[in-house]
This record gives sequence, structure tokens and C-alpha cells, in this order.
Amino acid sequence: MRNRDENKELLVKQKAIEMIVKEGLDGFSMQKLARVAKVSPATLYIYYKDKEDLLIRLGIEETQSMINTLLRNFDDTMSFEEGMRIQWRNRTDFWIENPTSALFLEKLRLSNYRSRIFEALDREFINAMGNFVHNAILNKELVPVTKEVFWSVAYAPLYNLIRFHTEGISLAGTAFRFSEEAMWETFDLVMRALRPS
Repeated sequence: MRNRDENKELLVKQKAIEMIVKEGLDGFSMQKLARVAKVSPATLYIYYKDKEDLLIRLGIEETQSMINTLLRNFDDTMSFEEGMRIQWRNRTDFWIENPTSALFLEKLRLSNYRSRIFEALDREFINAMGNFVHNAILNKELVPVTKEVFWSVAYAPLYNLIRFHTEGISLAGTAFRFSEEAMWETFDLVMRALRPS
């Protein structure tokens, strides 16, 4: 049996993520990956049972990396505004600093692999976010809303700014670059919408 080479394994992961972002899941195969990573197809099977195993394991690893960033300096007992500021900062940092990883996770989120990857989400993350929202409602810092409405109002505006940045163009067709000023202006509007009147 051949030994695992950590450098080759990292290269395989990097090339797989890049291929999926560029070509999508339909254009991805173990044969193509072996060619792009310049390894033999047999080498891939040292690390992964098959394509599905590779995608699920990569999805879980990248999701965990994202979660680690989102929980950085975050405590579910913080005031609502302080916690939201940290969440916006952390989410921005992850997406701006890791655009390929973020796009890879988006492709998986829209695939049949979604449930198998996101089932493995860290319970700590799910509990922290749930407790944070629950505490904010109890403390009358947040209007009572469903999880779906909360996420749509709390984070979707930020992700749209990041999407405009990634695409380099706004809805109006003009050049767009992400800025702290635009982020915090949007944040202030979101907070007004979420606070009890």
C-alpha cells in the first residue's frame, strides 16, 4: 500500500475546489482531477474512496473552516448589536479572504450533497447562533422573527455586497468594490429593521 503524501493531498484538495468553482459539479471527475493535479488516478484513491467521498469530505472541511472564522471572538451572550458586528466582520473576512472556498461551498449548497455536508455542521455553531438570536429576543433587542426571516434580513444584504464585489459590478452595471463604508452603512439599516420600535 502506498503512503499518503500530505503535499500531494493538499494539492489534490486545492485543484478539486478550483475545478468545481470553475466547471461546476457536472464537469468534475476523478480522471480530470488527476490530470489537473498531475497525479495518477490511483493516487486519488489513496485519499478518497470515490468522487462522492472526496466532495463530502472537502465540503465538511471547508464548512468547518468557515465556522471557525464565524465563531472567532463571538459569544452568544453578547449584546445583539455587538454580536452582529462581529458576525458581519467575520463573514466578510471569510468571503473576501477565501473567495474560491466560498464559491465552492455555494456550489455544494445548491447540490444533492447539501444535506450530507451540512448535517455535519458543528453543533457548537448551530447552538451559538440559536442562543444568540434567542437571547436577543428575550432581551428585547430583536423583534421576534423566524430563522428564515432573521437570516434574510440580517445577512443577505451583506452577502449581496460581497457578491457585487466578487462580480466586480453592481446591479446598475457600474463597477463595484466592497468597502467598509458600504458595509457599515448597510449594517445600520439592517439593525434598524431588526430592532423593536
